Amino acid sequence: MRHLLDQSPEQLDAWLVDQRAPRYRAAQIRRWIFDKTVAAFEQMTDLGKSLRARLAEDFCLWTTRVVRHKVADDGTEKLLLELSDGARIECVLLRDDKDHRTLCLSSQVGCAMGCVFCASGLDGLARNLTTGEIIEEMLQLKRLLPEGQRVTHLVVMGMGEPLLNLDRLLPALDAATRPDGLAISARRITISTVGIPKGIRHLADLDCQYHLAVSLHAPTDELRSRIVPTNRAIGIEAILQAADYYFERTGRRVMFEYILLAGINDHPEHARRLASLLKGRPALVNLIPYNPVAGLPYRTPRPLVTKRFGEILEAAGLSVATRWRKGDRIDAACGQLRRSAPT
Repeated sequence: MRHLLDQSPEQLDAWLVDQRAPRYRAAQIRRWIFDKTVAAFEQMTDLGKSLRARLAEDFCLWTTRVVRHKVADDGTEKLLLELSDGARIECVLLRDDKDHRTLCLSSQVGCAMGCVFCASGLDGLARNLTTGEIIEEMLQLKRLLPEGQRVTHLVVMGMGEPLLNLDRLLPALDAATRPDGLAISARRITISTVGIPKGIRHLADLDCQYHLAVSLHAPTDELRSRIVPTNRAIGIEAILQAADYYFERTGRRVMFEYILLAGINDHPEHARRLASLLKGRPALVNLIPYNPVAGLPYRTPRPLVTKRFGEILEAAGLSVATRWRKGDRIDAACGQLRRSAPT
């Protein structure tokens, strides 16, 4: 049976024509899905009974089930979802004091990038998520919001490498930005990549106007290849050139994410080399003190080390933001999501 959320708006229109139903029914169906997040077609009460029956015959509406729901003291909520084939993923709802409600989505079941400090790749990569499964992540998280609240931001920073699943991700993000979807501005959506030059350039050519975040984590190829193994085949220079191309084509400055690992990449000399590397680029450096992962040997730097690292970058003229922990006590922070969540 086809997943309704895998159908493009044009495909849904064509199906309605085949059913000799007026096309305005598509808007009603989408309202029930994205606004009301109903559990079944029979709840779409402004559709005729026969149309609801035909929808149920041809499509499934939900293919994921919530296996575990965790809530942190800071308002962060994490869902462990089981997919139709038994695979599992995690996704997160983040809240902050500025009345932002951000969805953190996964794009793959697991991850093949192998970053040594990250939980998402510990069990390897199983497969890409479908468009419908990515949309379901959004809707499952949206269900956690009280009535009257809406999603304001979306980040594709969960499990997986988004640029290796763009064909399925982009239609899902299109659903998020549509007025009859979640109506999130494209300028409030961020796609995070470990740095796939071909994917960055392809995204730039599409001119989607999404924010791009590149997980850099080191100022030299020697160090980056130790902690981000995919760098051995790519290199920092190729990533920076692709990021420059993204800015040239879209006018959106690129954010460079830098996870600080105590004693490994957090020395003042690393900061100075990073400043030299990014000098002259319209970039934002997002410093992320390491979020511990059970079973991994890495440590979080002391706050003074993080502060000093940022000061060196700022003194060199770079824009810097530090991402403080949210949801780390429920393993929902950056780098803590995984396929097989521990009990």
